[in-house]
Amino acid sequence: MDVNFRPTTRTEDMYTYTPSTQIAGQTGCIGYLRADMDTDGNGFFSSWNDIRKHYKTDEFKEEFDKVINKMREDGGLLQNRRSMAKVCYSTPESKMGTVQNYYGFRVDTEKFSYLMRVTPDKGEYNLYCYCYRRDWLDDHMKQAERGIRFIDSSYNELFRIPDGGKIRVTSPDGIERVFQCRYIDDYHLEIGGGTDNLFHICEFAERMEDKGNTYVPLRDDLPSQCYSTLGSTDEIIVINKGDMGYYPTGIHATSKEHARSIVNKYNAKLGVTRAQEEAMRAGSMFGFHVPGADPRNYDGDGRPINNHKRDRGDAR
Repeated sequence: MDVNFRPTTRTEDMYTYTPSTQIAGQTGCIGYLRADMDTDGNGFFSSWNDIRKHYKTDEFKEEFDKVINKMREDGGLLQNRRSMAKVCYSTPESKMGTVQNYYGFRVDTEKFSYLMRVTPDKGEYNLYCYCYRRDWLDDHMKQAERGIRFIDSSYNELFRIPDGGKIRVTSPDGIERVFQCRYIDDYHLEIGGGTDNLFHICEFAERMEDKGNTYVPLRDDLPSQCYSTLGSTDEIIVINKGDMGYYPTGIHATSKEHARSIVNKYNAKLGVTRAQEEAMRAGSMFGFHVPGADPRNYDGDGRPINNHKRDRGDAR
């Protein structure tokens, strides 16, 4: 049996958690195995949970046993907690972008894919392994690369976010809520968790308009905050992601060059690039749904790229 073992991508990380009913059906999710390695790190106590029981064929069950047994061989990811830690820490690209100490790995065979979320930490479930029909999973992820469309009730596209991206919904009384969104197909999406979260893109637009709600994308590739300068005065300001306008800092600069050096120094400490700063500036002026609020539209010096010479407030 040929097995391809590698770290998961950031997109694949999302499939190491229990999918919704809709996504499970489209990706051919069979179920998942959960296991812990006992107090001493050498056990392997596991339990299986069905998601799509009718996909659990004899062919799959036989292969799955072989995959897990192979991973439990000497030096394998699942041999014991010490071996798991060695594999995880020697593969830094497998680290998931979560608060928990999780690492992601994918095992592919000819027909099936096994997406594993693991942690070598004691006292935790050390393994969650989600099993999929490989062709169904890859096809769904390929379609999801088109992004999730948000439109108004007249079908005018407002913006797109990547699968798993977030939006912030603001009600007329100023209450703000943040929701993660998942791609279902080009006309359907999931907003947040729960059982009543599947929408047609036009249905969602109509509901938001009826309630008087507004919503903007919260781009994952933008920082939560950055420093910049106010073009007319070179005043040093702070911009928060998702907020229109800016906040004065009261930091004094003696010249335009001095202000720029201060902003560069502070942004460097925050890990903010010039491209991100320029995207934040555009978002604070024109809204974070516009193309100008996407840092991919700027080069490393914060200059527009790809002949992006339109007003940064132009809609897509």
